[in-house]
Amino acid sequence: MTTDAIASANVDHAAEYLAFTLGKEEYGIDIQKVSEIRSYETPTRIASAAEFVKGVINLRGIIVPIVDMRIKFGLGAPTYNQFTVVIILNIGARVVGMVVDSVSDVTILTPEQIKPAPDIASSMNTEYLVGLGTIDDRMLILVDIDRLMTGADMGLVDSLPLAA
Repeated sequence: MTTDAIASANVDHAAEYLAFTLGKEEYGIDIQKVSEIRSYETPTRIASAAEFVKGVINLRGIIVPIVDMRIKFGLGAPTYNQFTVVIILNIGARVVGMVVDSVSDVTILTPEQIKPAPDIASSMNTEYLVGLGTIDDRMLILVDIDRLMTGADMGLVDSLPLAA
């Protein structure tokens, strides 16, 4: 096998993740779900929405619900500053925004760099985790953003159809 063939074979199994921070932890989501990254703007509040749903924004004519992930994961009171961003996601047929403390980079992970998530009780239900991505001394908590955003407790997006 040539070096180019080996490199392309490895790329076929690697995946790109957008890394972002919430508090002191670093998380990652599949980059293919990300539509854009925007600076934080105060959304319009919706009466009787869950506490973690900050409200909605009008994004080029599309009304987009905005979820604050720090509140959703029970990581304390959020603070909004110049680093706070909204990651606009395409989940199924819906567009959803998620507020995070900051975005770091896009990281490529191979299957060997992704370890299974430990089954421990935490503020985040492990059913929403893909695993833990390890890059040198850095660790990313990889989130299954489809499963999280379509969860019954979110009430944002209908369940995605099951793969055949």
